Amino acid sequence: MPEAKIGIIGGTGLYKMEGMTHIEEVKLTTPFGEPSDAIILGNLEGARVAFLPRHGKGHRISPSELPAKANIYALKSLGVERIISVNSAGSFKEEIKPLDLVIPDQFIDRTRGRDSTFFTDGIVAHIAFAEPFCPVLSQILFEAATISGAKAHKGGTYLAIEGPQFSTKAESQLYRSWGADIIGMTALPEAKLAREAEICYAVLAIVADYDCWHPSYESVTTEIVLANLQKGVDTAKKILKLTLPSILQSRDCACATALKNAIVTSPQYIPEKAKENLALLIGKYIR
Repeated sequence: MPEAKIGIIGGTGLYKMEGMTHIEEVKLTTPFGEPSDAIILGNLEGARVAFLPRHGKGHRISPSELPAKANIYALKSLGVERIISVNSAGSFKEEIKPLDLVIPDQFIDRTRGRDSTFFTDGIVAHIAFAEPFCPVLSQILFEAATISGAKAHKGGTYLAIEGPQFSTKAESQLYRSWGADIIGMTALPEAKLAREAEICYAVLAIVADYDCWHPSYESVTTEIVLANLQKGVDTAKKILKLTLPSILQSRDCACATALKNAIVTSPQYIPEKAKENLALLIGKYIR
């Protein structure tokens, strides 16, 4: 099985990474179905990288239908230890302008009905999620964004909505009152699943609009989002290339041992099927 330590999940507008060499396309099947698309492995800036287009080639998978469990499991099976997630976002703050970048450090979850845990069907685990993004990987991303010359904001709360519809004005004003900084549809449940899989996860959010709260700007439309994302994606690619050489081989963050002491089900009660399906995640703790 080919391997890569670093995974990149590309969002709207980011469907491939130019400059990759020694490319290999890998199609995987997991216990949780097939991922969004074939995973592209290649060398980029001296690192072996696994690239996955979140919505599939041609952008054919809705946020509510994304096979997040299969995506994270597939990347884990390739040896991925760190995931950089590129997401489009709307801004709730005047100072976070369209085409700015945000590396968030917190979440508010407003999604509904998404399968957000690997631990079901007879096995229970409670991971810590107070700090939902890897602080080490997020810092590396921010430093790379600063070097690139982009306007980047370190920290902030990402409010995840179900979609695929954009917010109403009433919702937008409510989320602003909660102190949220940006809004998007796709970083959850990815971040929760990545933590359960003991993978570091950080988001590079491209701000495309002011959602619909701003009195001086046109309410968000798909046309506005895509136009701004086309400009932002080139900057994101530049930042990703600057980030990769700075990622160390070793990990000393809490992400790497997130499952330690988190599994509360007694081993003798865990069904064999669950042990089999989750061996990739729990094998070092439960046999």
